[in-house]
Amino acid sequence: MEKGEFMVSVLFVCLGNICRSPMAEAIFRAKVEEENLSDVIEVDSAGTGDWHVGKKPHEGTLAILRENNIRTGGLIARQFHGEDKKYDYIVAMDASNEQDMKKILEPDHHGKVFKLLDLVDESPEKDVPDPYYTGNFQEVYDLVESGCSRLLNTIKEDNHLKEGNTYGK
Repeated sequence: MEKGEFMVSVLFVCLGNICRSPMAEAIFRAKVEEENLSDVIEVDSAGTGDWHVGKKPHEGTLAILRENNIRTGGLIARQFHGEDKKYDYIVAMDASNEQDMKKILEPDHHGKVFKLLDLVDESPEKDVPDPYYTGNFQEVYDLVESGCSRLLNTIKEDNHLKEGNTYGK
C-alpha cells in the first residue's frame, strides 16, 4: 500500500464540529500516529450543523488538547453531508448526532454509524456531553480519550492491523 492510499477511514461527528468531534479527531490521530498506522487510517471530523463551518475549534477544546500535548493543527469545522458515507466508521458523539446523520445517509449506510461511548462498556454514560454548554472540557477529554482507545483497538481487530502499518497478517 502506497502512502496516501488509506485502508480505513474514520469520521467523528458532533453538533457544531468545534468541541467534541475535533477533540476526538485530534486524540485519535495522535493514537494512530503513536502506533505508526497513519498510512492506513484516515481521520476527519464534521458537525451536523453549519453554524461554525470554516472556524477553528473552541478555545476550551484547544486548551485541553495542548495540556495533553496533542497537536491541533488543521482542525477546521465543516458540515456532515451525504458524501460522508464513504467513511468506514462514522462515530457520533451522542444519540442526537447519530439520528441526524441517519436522516442524511441512505439506509444501507446506517450500519457504519455508532456512538463513541457504545465502545466503552463500563461507561454508564453513552452520550459525550457537549462542553459548549457544560463547560467541562476535562470530562469530555477523559470520555473521548477512553472511547478513542477502544475505537483504535476495534479497528485494528476488524481490519487485522498491527503497529507499524502491517495489516492483514
